[in-house]
Amino acid sequence: MSFDLLESAKSIFNNNVVSQASSQLGESEGGIQKALSGIVPVILGGLLSKAGSSGNAGGLLDMVKGVAGDANPSAVSGAIQGGAGGLLSKGADLLRSLFGDKVDSIIGMLSSFAGIKESSASTLLQTAAPATLGTVGQYAAQNNLSPNSFLSLLDSQKDKILGAIPGGLNIAGILGLSSLSDLGKKIGITGDTATTTAGAVNIKPAGGSSNRWVWSLLLILVAIILLWYLMRGCGGNKPGGTPVTDSVTTSQLADSASMSVTEGGPVVSRESIKVTLPDGAVLDAFKGGIEDQLVTFLKDDSRKPGKDVWFDFDNLNFKTGSAELTEESMKQVGNIAAIMKAFPKAKIKIGGYTDRTGDSTVNLRLSKERAESVVTALKKSNTNPAQLLGAEGYGSQFAKAAATAPDEEKKKDRHISISVREK
Repeated sequence: MSFDLLESAKSIFNNNVVSQASSQLGESEGGIQKALSGIVPVILGGLLSKAGSSGNAGGLLDMVKGVAGDANPSAVSGAIQGGAGGLLSKGADLLRSLFGDKVDSIIGMLSSFAGIKESSASTLLQTAAPATLGTVGQYAAQNNLSPNSFLSLLDSQKDKILGAIPGGLNIAGILGLSSLSDLGKKIGITGDTATTTAGAVNIKPAGGSSNRWVWSLLLILVAIILLWYLMRGCGGNKPGGTPVTDSVTTSQLADSASMSVTEGGPVVSRESIKVTLPDGAVLDAFKGGIEDQLVTFLKDDSRKPGKDVWFDFDNLNFKTGSAELTEESMKQVGNIAAIMKAFPKAKIKIGGYTDRTGDSTVNLRLSKERAESVVTALKKSNTNPAQLLGAEGYGSQFAKAAATAPDEEKKKDRHISISVREK
Protein backbone atom coordinates (compact mmCIF):
# COMPACT_ATOMS: atom_id res chain seq x y z
CA MET A 1 0.00 0.00 0.00
CA SER A 2 1.40 3.42 -0.94
CA PHE A 3 2.24 5.90 1.79
CA ASP A 4 -0.41 8.51 2.58
CA LEU A 5 1.30 11.46 4.24
CA LEU A 6 -1.86 13.40 5.09
CA GLU A 7 -3.65 10.46 6.74
CA SER A 8 -0.51 9.45 8.64
CA ALA A 9 -0.20 12.95 10.07
CA LYS A 10 -3.91 13.19 10.90
CA SER A 11 -3.81 9.86 12.75
CA ILE A 12 -1.58 11.40 15.44
CA PHE A 13 -4.42 13.67 16.55
CA ASN A 14 -6.71 10.92 17.80
CA ASN A 15 -9.80 11.18 19.99
CA ASN A 16 -7.70 11.18 23.14
CA VAL A 17 -5.55 14.10 21.94
CA VAL A 18 -8.67 16.04 20.90
CA SER A 19 -10.33 15.44 24.26
CA GLN A 20 -7.23 16.50 26.22
CA ALA A 21 -6.83 19.62 24.10
CA SER A 22 -10.50 20.46 24.62
CA SER A 23 -10.17 20.15 28.38
CA GLN A 24 -6.84 21.97 28.65
CA LEU A 25 -7.69 24.84 26.30
CA GLY A 26 -11.31 25.28 27.36
CA GLU A 27 -12.67 24.69 23.86
CA SER A 28 -15.30 22.30 22.52
CA GLU A 29 -14.09 19.05 21.01
CA GLY A 30 -15.81 20.05 17.79
CA GLY A 31 -13.83 23.30 17.70
CA ILE A 32 -10.56 21.48 18.31
CA GLN A 33 -11.32 18.96 15.58
CA LYS A 34 -12.25 21.66 13.11
CA ALA A 35 -9.05 23.56 13.86
CA LEU A 36 -6.92 20.44 13.38
CA SER A 37 -8.72 19.65 10.11
CA GLY A 38 -7.18 22.85 8.80
CA ILE A 39 -3.91 22.90 10.73
CA VAL A 40 -2.47 19.61 9.45
CA PRO A 41 -2.89 20.30 5.70
CA VAL A 42 -1.86 23.96 6.19
CA ILE A 43 1.44 22.87 7.78
CA LEU A 44 2.05 20.39 5.00
CA GLY A 45 1.07 23.07 2.50
CA GLY A 46 3.72 25.32 4.04
CA LEU A 47 6.26 22.54 3.53
CA LEU A 48 5.20 22.25 -0.12
CA SER A 49 5.60 26.00 -0.56
CA LYS A 50 9.02 26.00 1.03
CA ALA A 51 10.15 23.03 -1.04
CA GLY A 52 9.15 24.87 -4.20
CA SER A 53 10.87 28.12 -3.41
CA SER A 54 13.89 27.55 -1.20
CA GLY A 55 15.97 25.35 -3.49
CA ASN A 56 17.28 23.67 -0.35
CA ALA A 57 15.73 20.21 -0.35
CA GLY A 58 18.59 18.85 1.74
CA GLY A 59 18.00 21.42 4.47
CA LEU A 60 14.26 20.71 4.55
CA LEU A 61 14.94 16.99 4.66
CA ASP A 62 17.22 17.45 7.67
CA MET A 63 14.58 19.64 9.31
CA VAL A 64 11.80 17.05 9.09
CA LYS A 65 14.11 14.23 10.14
CA GLY A 66 15.05 16.30 13.18
CA VAL A 67 11.49 16.17 14.51
CA ALA A 68 10.71 12.55 13.57
CA GLY A 69 10.62 11.63 17.25
CA ASP A 70 7.79 14.10 17.89
CA ALA A 71 5.34 12.39 15.52
CA ASN A 72 3.30 10.57 18.15
CA PRO A 73 0.14 11.29 20.20
CA SER A 74 2.01 11.16 23.53
CA ALA A 75 4.31 14.02 22.57
CA VAL A 76 1.36 16.12 21.41
CA SER A 77 -0.68 15.43 24.56
CA GLY A 78 2.29 16.24 26.78
CA ALA A 79 2.90 19.56 25.05
CA ILE A 80 -0.77 20.57 25.30
CA GLN A 81 -0.97 19.67 28.96
CA GLY A 82 2.38 21.31 29.75
CA GLY A 83 1.33 24.52 28.05
CA ALA A 84 4.87 25.72 27.35
CA GLY A 85 8.45 24.70 26.73
CA GLY A 86 10.04 22.08 24.48
CA LEU A 87 7.64 21.10 21.73
CA LEU A 88 5.83 24.44 21.60
CA SER A 89 9.09 26.33 21.23
CA LYS A 90 10.25 23.90 18.57
CA GLY A 91 6.92 24.31 16.79
CA ALA A 92 7.23 28.09 16.81
CA ASP A 93 10.66 27.86 15.18
CA LEU A 94 9.39 25.45 12.52
CA LEU A 95 6.45 27.68 11.69
CA ARG A 96 8.71 30.69 11.26
CA SER A 97 10.88 28.61 8.92
CA LEU A 98 7.86 27.70 6.79
CA PHE A 99 5.75 30.85 6.93
CA GLY A 100 8.05 33.65 8.09
CA ASP A 101 6.09 36.65 9.34
CA LYS A 102 2.76 35.16 8.19
CA VAL A 103 2.35 32.96 11.29
CA ASP A 104 0.18 35.45 13.18
CA SER A 105 -2.11 35.84 10.17
CA ILE A 106 -2.48 32.06 9.95
CA ILE A 107 -3.31 31.85 13.66
CA GLY A 108 -6.00 34.51 13.30
CA MET A 109 -7.45 32.77 10.27
CA LEU A 110 -7.56 29.40 12.07
CA SER A 111 -9.20 31.01 15.10
CA SER A 112 -12.00 32.47 12.99
CA PHE A 113 -12.39 29.29 10.95
CA ALA A 114 -12.75 26.96 13.95
CA GLY A 115 -14.49 29.38 16.32
CA ILE A 116 -11.80 29.06 19.00
CA LYS A 117 -9.61 31.59 20.83
CA GLU A 118 -6.47 32.80 19.08
CA SER A 119 -4.41 31.56 22.03
CA SER A 120 -5.89 28.09 21.52
CA ALA A 121 -5.24 28.20 17.78
CA SER A 122 -1.65 29.25 18.48
CA THR A 123 -1.06 26.39 20.93
CA LEU A 124 -2.56 23.83 18.55
CA LEU A 125 -0.58 25.13 15.58
CA GLN A 126 2.73 25.17 17.47
CA THR A 127 2.10 21.71 18.90
CA ALA A 128 1.00 20.22 15.61
CA ALA A 129 3.94 21.53 13.57
CA PRO A 130 6.64 19.16 14.94
CA ALA A 131 4.25 16.19 14.99
CA THR A 132 3.04 16.78 11.42
CA LEU A 133 6.47 17.45 9.94
CA GLY A 134 7.87 14.59 12.03
CA THR A 135 5.57 12.23 10.13
CA VAL A 136 7.42 13.19 6.96
CA GLY A 137 10.72 12.81 8.80
CA GLN A 138 9.88 9.32 10.02
CA TYR A 139 9.06 8.13 6.52
CA ALA A 140 12.16 9.81 5.08
CA ALA A 141 14.42 8.18 7.67
CA GLN A 142 12.82 4.74 7.37
CA ASN A 143 13.12 4.79 3.58
CA ASN A 144 16.51 6.52 3.43
CA LEU A 145 15.23 9.27 1.14
CA SER A 146 17.66 11.48 -0.71
CA PRO A 147 16.85 15.17 -1.28
CA ASN A 148 15.52 14.32 -4.75
CA SER A 149 13.36 11.41 -3.60
CA PHE A 150 12.14 13.61 -0.73
CA LEU A 151 10.93 16.16 -3.28
CA SER A 152 9.35 13.35 -5.27
CA LEU A 153 7.48 12.25 -2.15
CA LEU A 154 6.08 15.75 -1.66
CA ASP A 155 5.15 15.98 -5.33
CA SER A 156 3.25 12.68 -5.17
CA GLN A 157 1.29 13.84 -2.13
CA LYS A 158 0.62 17.48 -3.04
CA ASP A 159 -2.79 17.08 -4.69
CA LYS A 160 -4.34 15.36 -1.67
CA ILE A 161 -2.72 17.81 0.76
CA LEU A 162 -3.94 20.88 -1.11
CA GLY A 163 -7.36 19.31 -1.61
CA ALA A 164 -7.68 18.86 2.15
CA ILE A 165 -7.17 22.54 3.00
CA PRO A 166 -10.67 23.79 3.93
CA GLY A 167 -12.21 26.42 1.70
CA GLY A 168 -12.52 28.74 4.69
CA LEU A 169 -8.73 29.01 4.99
CA ASN A 170 -7.18 31.34 2.44
CA ILE A 171 -3.67 30.01 2.85
CA ALA A 172 -2.84 30.83 -0.76
CA GLY A 173 -3.65 34.49 -0.17
CA ILE A 174 -1.52 34.62 2.97
CA LEU A 175 1.40 33.15 1.04
CA GLY A 176 0.91 35.72 -1.72
CA LEU A 177 -0.43 33.27 -4.31
CA SER A 178 -3.49 33.60 -6.48
CA SER A 179 -4.62 30.03 -5.79
CA LEU A 180 -3.62 26.75 -4.17
CA SER A 181 -2.86 25.31 -7.59
CA ASP A 182 -0.06 27.86 -7.87
CA LEU A 183 1.38 26.48 -4.65
CA GLY A 184 1.30 22.97 -6.08
CA LYS A 185 3.10 24.07 -9.24
CA LYS A 186 5.95 25.54 -7.22
CA ILE A 187 7.48 22.16 -6.43
CA GLY A 188 8.11 21.52 -10.10
CA ILE A 189 9.09 17.87 -9.86
CA THR A 190 7.02 16.39 -12.66
CA GLY A 191 8.52 18.64 -15.32
CA ASP A 192 11.85 16.75 -15.20
CA THR A 193 11.09 13.40 -13.64
CA ALA A 194 8.37 10.78 -13.54
CA THR A 195 7.64 9.86 -9.94
CA THR A 196 6.82 6.27 -9.12
CA THR A 197 5.66 5.15 -5.67
CA ALA A 198 6.23 7.84 -3.04
CA GLY A 199 9.82 7.75 -1.89
CA ALA A 200 11.06 5.61 -4.79
CA VAL A 201 13.95 6.60 -7.01
CA ASN A 202 12.98 9.08 -9.73
CA ILE A 203 13.27 7.91 -13.33
CA LYS A 204 14.30 10.55 -15.84
CA PRO A 205 12.78 10.05 -19.27
CA ALA A 206 15.31 9.87 -22.03
CA GLY A 207 15.37 12.83 -24.35
CA GLY A 208 14.37 15.44 -21.78
CA SER A 209 11.46 17.79 -22.44
CA SER A 210 10.96 16.62 -26.04
CA ASN A 211 9.55 13.30 -24.78
CA ARG A 212 7.34 14.66 -22.00
CA TRP A 213 4.26 14.31 -24.17
CA VAL A 214 4.91 10.55 -24.34
CA TRP A 215 4.88 10.30 -20.57
CA SER A 216 1.73 12.40 -20.40
CA LEU A 217 0.05 10.07 -22.88
CA LEU A 218 1.11 7.04 -20.85
CA LEU A 219 -0.26 8.57 -17.65
CA ILE A 220 -3.59 9.27 -19.34
CA LEU A 221 -3.72 5.69 -20.60
CA VAL A 222 -2.99 4.34 -17.11
CA ALA A 223 -5.72 6.57 -15.65
CA ILE A 224 -8.26 5.27 -18.20
CA ILE A 225 -7.36 1.66 -17.41
CA LEU A 226 -7.59 2.33 -13.68
CA LEU A 227 -10.98 4.02 -14.06
CA TRP A 228 -12.27 1.07 -16.11
CA TYR A 229 -11.03 -1.36 -13.48
CA LEU A 230 -12.66 0.54 -10.62
CA MET A 231 -15.98 0.84 -12.46
CA ARG A 232 -15.88 -2.85 -13.27
CA GLY A 233 -15.04 -3.71 -9.66
CA CYS A 234 -17.84 -1.55 -8.23
CA GLY A 235 -20.53 -3.14 -10.37
CA GLY A 236 -19.30 -6.66 -10.88
CA ASN A 237 -19.61 -8.20 -7.42
CA LYS A 238 -23.31 -7.80 -6.65
CA PRO A 239 -24.50 -11.24 -7.84
CA GLY A 240 -22.26 -12.96 -5.32
CA GLY A 241 -23.36 -10.76 -2.45
CA THR A 242 -20.69 -8.55 -0.92
CA PRO A 243 -20.35 -9.16 2.84
CA VAL A 244 -21.47 -6.30 5.05
CA THR A 245 -18.81 -5.14 7.48
CA ASP A 246 -19.98 -5.93 11.01
CA SER A 247 -18.82 -2.62 12.44
CA VAL A 248 -20.67 -0.44 9.95
CA THR A 249 -24.34 -0.64 9.04
CA THR A 250 -25.58 2.82 9.90
CA SER A 251 -26.94 4.99 7.11
CA GLN A 252 -24.78 7.58 5.42
CA LEU A 253 -24.51 10.73 7.48
CA ALA A 254 -24.94 13.23 4.69
CA ASP A 255 -28.01 15.09 3.51
CA SER A 256 -26.90 14.79 -0.07
CA ALA A 257 -26.78 10.99 -0.21
CA SER A 258 -28.23 9.21 2.78
CA MET A 259 -28.82 5.50 2.32
CA SER A 260 -28.73 2.17 4.06
CA VAL A 261 -25.42 0.41 3.59
CA THR A 262 -27.23 -2.88 3.07
CA GLU A 263 -28.60 -1.82 -0.32
CA GLY A 264 -27.18 -3.04 -3.60
CA GLY A 265 -27.28 -6.81 -3.07
CA PRO A 266 -28.24 -9.54 -0.63
CA VAL A 267 -26.87 -9.25 2.88
CA VAL A 268 -24.60 -12.05 3.97
CA SER A 269 -26.17 -13.83 6.94
CA ARG A 270 -24.56 -13.29 10.32
CA GLU A 271 -24.39 -15.71 13.20
CA SER A 272 -27.04 -15.02 15.83
CA ILE A 273 -26.05 -15.51 19.45
CA LYS A 274 -27.47 -15.05 22.93
CA VAL A 275 -25.66 -12.55 25.14
CA THR A 276 -26.24 -13.15 28.85
CA LEU A 277 -25.95 -10.16 31.19
CA PRO A 278 -24.91 -10.20 34.87
CA ASP A 279 -28.48 -9.52 35.98
CA GLY A 280 -29.73 -12.60 34.13
CA ALA A 281 -31.19 -10.80 31.10
CA VAL A 282 -30.54 -12.50 27.76
CA LEU A 283 -30.14 -10.48 24.55
CA ASP A 284 -30.58 -11.58 20.96
CA ALA A 285 -27.54 -10.25 19.10
CA PHE A 286 -24.95 -11.07 16.45
CA LYS A 287 -21.57 -12.66 17.05
CA GLY A 288 -18.98 -9.90 17.02
CA GLY A 289 -21.69 -7.22 17.11
CA ILE A 290 -21.70 -4.27 19.48
CA GLU A 291 -23.60 -6.13 22.22
CA ASP A 292 -21.11 -9.01 22.12
CA GLN A 293 -18.09 -6.70 22.13
CA LEU A 294 -19.43 -4.31 24.74
CA VAL A 295 -20.42 -6.97 27.28
CA THR A 296 -17.10 -8.78 26.81
CA PHE A 297 -15.26 -5.51 27.45
CA LEU A 298 -17.30 -4.57 30.52
CA LYS A 299 -16.74 -8.00 32.07
CA ASP A 300 -12.97 -7.92 31.51
CA ASP A 301 -11.33 -6.14 34.45
CA SER A 302 -7.98 -6.09 32.67
CA ARG A 303 -9.28 -3.77 29.95
CA LYS A 304 -9.54 -0.14 30.96
CA PRO A 305 -12.14 2.37 29.77
CA GLY A 306 -11.16 5.72 28.33
CA LYS A 307 -11.66 8.34 25.67
CA ASP A 308 -10.03 6.15 23.05
CA VAL A 309 -12.26 3.10 23.67
CA TRP A 310 -15.02 2.99 21.03
CA PHE A 311 -17.52 0.40 19.80
CA ASP A 312 -19.54 0.82 16.59
CA PHE A 313 -23.27 0.18 16.36
CA ASP A 314 -23.84 -2.49 13.72
CA ASN A 315 -27.64 -2.56 13.38
CA LEU A 316 -28.60 1.11 13.56
CA ASN A 317 -30.13 3.15 10.74
CA PHE A 318 -31.76 6.54 10.23
CA LYS A 319 -34.44 7.70 7.88
CA THR A 320 -33.02 9.28 4.75
CA GLY A 321 -31.58 12.74 5.30
CA SER A 322 -32.72 12.96 8.92
CA ALA A 323 -31.71 12.17 12.50
CA GLU A 324 -34.80 10.00 13.07
CA LEU A 325 -34.02 6.40 13.95
CA THR A 326 -35.83 3.69 12.02
CA GLU A 327 -38.19 1.44 13.95
CA GLU A 328 -35.91 -1.54 13.32
CA SER A 329 -33.04 0.23 15.04
CA MET A 330 -34.84 0.36 18.37
CA LYS A 331 -34.02 -3.29 19.07
CA GLN A 332 -30.30 -2.54 19.30
CA VAL A 333 -30.99 0.64 21.27
CA GLY A 334 -33.01 -1.47 23.71
CA ASN A 335 -30.16 -3.97 23.97
CA ILE A 336 -27.69 -1.20 24.84
CA ALA A 337 -30.13 0.12 27.45
CA ALA A 338 -30.31 -3.37 28.98
CA ILE A 339 -26.51 -3.58 29.07
CA MET A 340 -26.27 -0.23 30.83
CA LYS A 341 -28.80 -1.42 33.41
CA ALA A 342 -26.78 -4.59 34.01
CA PHE A 343 -23.57 -2.58 34.42
CA PRO A 344 -24.72 0.38 36.56
CA LYS A 345 -21.18 1.73 37.02
CA ALA A 346 -20.63 2.05 33.28
CA LYS A 347 -20.75 5.49 31.67
CA ILE A 348 -20.73 6.08 27.94
CA LYS A 349 -20.58 8.85 25.34
CA ILE A 350 -22.15 8.63 21.88
CA GLY A 351 -20.23 9.80 18.80
CA GLY A 352 -21.44 10.36 15.24
CA TYR A 353 -19.16 10.11 12.19
CA THR A 354 -19.58 10.70 8.45
CA ASP A 355 -17.68 10.15 5.25
CA ARG A 356 -16.35 13.06 3.16
CA THR A 357 -19.33 13.23 0.81
CA GLY A 358 -21.21 16.54 0.75
CA ASP A 359 -20.74 19.74 2.73
CA SER A 360 -18.53 19.25 5.81
CA THR A 361 -20.55 21.71 7.89
CA VAL A 362 -23.79 19.90 7.09
CA ASN A 363 -22.18 16.56 7.89
CA LEU A 364 -20.87 17.84 11.21
CA ARG A 365 -24.32 19.10 12.22
CA LEU A 366 -26.13 15.97 11.12
CA SER A 367 -23.62 13.66 12.81
CA LYS A 368 -24.22 15.50 16.09
CA GLU A 369 -27.99 15.42 15.66
CA ARG A 370 -27.89 11.69 15.03
CA ALA A 371 -25.64 11.04 18.03
CA GLU A 372 -28.03 13.09 20.16
CA SER A 373 -30.96 11.12 18.74
CA VAL A 374 -29.37 7.91 20.02
CA VAL A 375 -28.88 9.43 23.48
CA THR A 376 -32.55 10.47 23.52
CA ALA A 377 -33.62 6.98 22.47
CA LEU A 378 -31.51 5.42 25.23
CA LYS A 379 -33.13 7.68 27.80
CA LYS A 380 -36.58 6.69 26.52
CA SER A 381 -35.49 3.06 26.93
CA ASN A 382 -35.02 3.75 30.65
CA THR A 383 -31.24 4.14 30.63
CA ASN A 384 -30.06 5.98 33.76
CA PRO A 385 -29.25 9.53 32.51
CA ALA A 386 -26.25 9.61 34.86
CA GLN A 387 -24.67 6.89 32.70
CA LEU A 388 -24.95 8.96 29.53
CA LEU A 389 -22.17 11.52 29.16
CA GLY A 390 -23.67 13.23 26.13
CA ALA A 391 -23.22 13.13 22.38
CA GLU A 392 -20.63 14.56 20.02
CA GLY A 393 -20.74 14.92 16.26
CA TYR A 394 -17.38 14.52 14.54
CA GLY A 395 -18.57 14.83 10.95
CA SER A 396 -15.90 13.78 8.46
CA GLN A 397 -12.96 14.81 10.62
CA PHE A 398 -11.78 11.23 11.09
CA ALA A 399 -12.87 9.87 7.71
CA LYS A 400 -10.15 7.91 5.94
CA ALA A 401 -11.63 7.42 2.48
CA ALA A 402 -11.59 10.24 -0.07
CA ALA A 403 -14.87 11.78 -1.18
CA THR A 404 -14.30 10.22 -4.61
CA ALA A 405 -13.63 6.73 -3.24
CA PRO A 406 -16.04 3.85 -3.97
CA ASP A 407 -18.96 3.63 -1.54
CA GLU A 408 -17.63 0.31 -0.25
CA GLU A 409 -14.68 2.23 1.20
CA LYS A 410 -16.62 5.31 2.32
CA LYS A 411 -19.25 3.41 4.25
CA LYS A 412 -16.61 2.40 6.80
CA ASP A 413 -16.43 6.07 7.78
CA ARG A 414 -20.18 6.32 8.43
CA HIS A 415 -21.09 5.12 11.89
CA ILE A 416 -22.48 5.87 15.32
CA SER A 417 -20.22 4.70 18.14
CA ILE A 418 -20.14 4.26 21.89
CA SER A 419 -17.15 5.35 23.94
CA VAL A 420 -16.89 3.64 27.34
CA ARG A 421 -15.55 6.26 29.76
CA GLU A 422 -16.13 4.41 33.04
CA LYS A 423 -17.02 0.88 34.05
